[in-house]
Parts: sequence; C-alpha cells; structure tokens
Amino acid sequence: MAEFGGGPVAPERLHALDAVRGFALLLGIVLHATLSFVPTTTRFWIIQDSHPSTTLAVLFFVIHVFRMTTFFLIAGFFAHMSFHRRGAWGFSRDRLQRIAVPLLVGWPILFAAMSFVVFWAASFAHGGVPPGPRNWPPVLPRFPLTHLWFLYVLLEFYTAVLLLRLVTVRLDESGRHRAGVDRLIALVMRSPLAPAILAIPIGIAFGADPKWLMWYGVRTPDQSLVTNLQAVVGFGTAFGVGWLLHRQIDLIRILERRWLSNVVAATILIAASLALAGLPPKPIGDIVTRLAGCACYALAIWTTTFAVIGLALRFLSGFSTTRRYLADSSYWLYLIHLPIVMALQVAVSPLDWPWPLKFATILLIALPVMLVSYQVLVRYSVIGAVLNGRRTRMLPQATELIRSQS
Repeated sequence: MAEFGGGPVAPERLHALDAVRGFALLLGIVLHATLSFVPTTTRFWIIQDSHPSTTLAVLFFVIHVFRMTTFFLIAGFFAHMSFHRRGAWGFSRDRLQRIAVPLLVGWPILFAAMSFVVFWAASFAHGGVPPGPRNWPPVLPRFPLTHLWFLYVLLEFYTAVLLLRLVTVRLDESGRHRAGVDRLIALVMRSPLAPAILAIPIGIAFGADPKWLMWYGVRTPDQSLVTNLQAVVGFGTAFGVGWLLHRQIDLIRILERRWLSNVVAATILIAASLALAGLPPKPIGDIVTRLAGCACYALAIWTTTFAVIGLALRFLSGFSTTRRYLADSSYWLYLIHLPIVMALQVAVSPLDWPWPLKFATILLIALPVMLVSYQVLVRYSVIGAVLNGRRTRMLPQATELIRSQS
C-alpha cells in the first residue's frame, strides 16, 4: 500500500486508472480516423471519403459520448494526487512542464503540418477547408487550438482548482465545510442514481443551447481561447468529481462493483441517443424530443464513463507491461497523431477500396509509425522527460520486480 494524500491506495487500482487515461487518448486517434467516413449532407472534415460508412459513424458517436468526460475525471483524480505529493508550487511547475510546454511548443509545429495537409486535400473534389470556418487569420479570442484544446482546458481547470483551494483554506480553516463536501460526494457516489445526479448540469447546458446537435455531444472548445459553457460545465464537472474522489479514494470501489449494471444501462442509453440523433446528423425539431435527447445523452455520458472506469477496475487492475507501455506512449501518440491521420485519410480517399480496408490501412500505418517515433525519439529523451518525467532504461529483472510488487 502507498500513501497519496487521501489515505492508503492500492497500486493495482492506479494501474487500472492509468490504463483508462491512456485508453481515452488512444480512442481519440480512432475517433479522428473515422471522420472522413461519416456520411453527412454537409462536409465537416477536411476530406470526405468516396466510401462513407454508417458503421464508422456509429463508432464515432459511441466514442464521442464518453471519451473526454472519462479523460477529465481521471485527470482530476491524478491532479489531486499530484497536488498532495508535490504541494502547490511543485504541482504548478509540474503542470507547466507537462501541459503548458507541449501546448506552446507543439501547437505551431502541428498546426503547420495540418495546414499543409489541408492545402493538399483542397486539390481533391471533396476536400479542403470545410464550409464555414474560413476566417483567417482569426480575431482573438477565436483561435484554432485544434486537438490540443484539451491541454488549454486542463490549464484552466488547474488554475481554477488552485485558486478555489486557496480561498477555501482561508475561509474554512476548521475544515468543516470541506468535510461537508466530502460527505455530499460520498452520498452521491453511493446512490444508484449517481449518473443521473451528475448528468443534471450538462443536461441543462445542452437544453440551453438551441443549436445543440446530439451527434457532436459536448461542444468542443477547439476554436476559441474562451472555453464555451458546455465544455466548462461538462468537463469541469468531471474534473471536479475526479479531484474530490481522490479525497475518498475507496469510493471508486463502488464503480467496480456496479460495472455490469452500468454497462447495461450505458448500452441502452447510447442506443436511445443514437435513435434520437438520427443519421445523418440533424437538429432535433420538436421541444419534447429535444429535451428527451438532452436528458438521454447526458445520462449516457455519465453512465458510460462509470461503466468504462468500473470495467478497468474490475479487469485491468494488475500490472501489465503492454498496458503500461501503451499508457506511457498515449500522450505522445495523441499529440502528434492528427496530421498523420489526416494525410492518410486524404491519400486513401479517392481509392476504390471498401471502407474497412481503408480504415484499417489508416490505423495500421499511423499507429506503428507513431509507436516507433515514441520508442526512438521520446521514451528516454528530453521530450519524454517533459511529457512523462525522466525515465531510465530498466533491466528485465527490475521490470519483473515491479510486476511482482504490484
């Protein structure tokens, strides 16, 4: 057992949560690979493949329901852990290194690469800049954060919790109010209605947006330095829940015990949401159906998030060399993947191949190339030290010792 500021923690449970965080990032690569195949009446990606796929559109929908909410909950959990291990200043320095530096250094390089691919796509009949976002250069606060928006939002959340904690400690010296919040979180998590309770804020945010499309879930804050309300509410709730869960870490055992019921409920809710959303994506007309869609999708978000975490706690608690490697590499892979995936989507788009072969080609080229780049350029380099902390090459005996102790 090890101490992480909130009481004793079983290391194998952290293996499971680390796997979930890496899984969420890797699923982002799969999600972006589907975009050129989604059948739509209005093109929304840089290229529209000659062989669209309803199957991949459904895959996009399912992944999009829970991926980022799950990621931000785990991010909040590990942020609280890091805060209590390092203190406020150490935590701030660590987050600036691992989050702010990749954003500031990586964005211009990746944006330049993606711009090149977009120009190339424009030479194809169904490629180029999607209709709509043509204003360049952007007028602040508009800014193309691209897929790195999650780093920007993480920095906002880190700043918010540090300020909130500073104020809370000043105003609640006895800790009575914080204990009250802990009791409230415990009450919510122990209730079978926990997903419904946590879904209320984002459900209201959906309902307040007359232009909300269920297909796109929480509105992605990738085009502005002012994070939209849906993202603040949806992802902020998840981050806050993760932060508070680490204060009472045994509460995550509840998700493990309820994994099956949450999986069943998530399957039903995603299917219902998909039926309401329709294909191709379209606005929901009447108010009753729209409100039902808001409620159903919000419930699907939290039920699926709990199901995924519960599954990991139930089945991925032990140490795995492969899972650990993928979790370690997932951050780098996600940072660099988009221009690579986009280029491959453009390359295969005009080919008269069935979509399964095209989709497999994209992933089977992109993933090995990125994994090799991680092993050769990142894992034991300065880049790896910035992203994941300094790493030394371990002998097989040391790896076996770590596995036995986990």
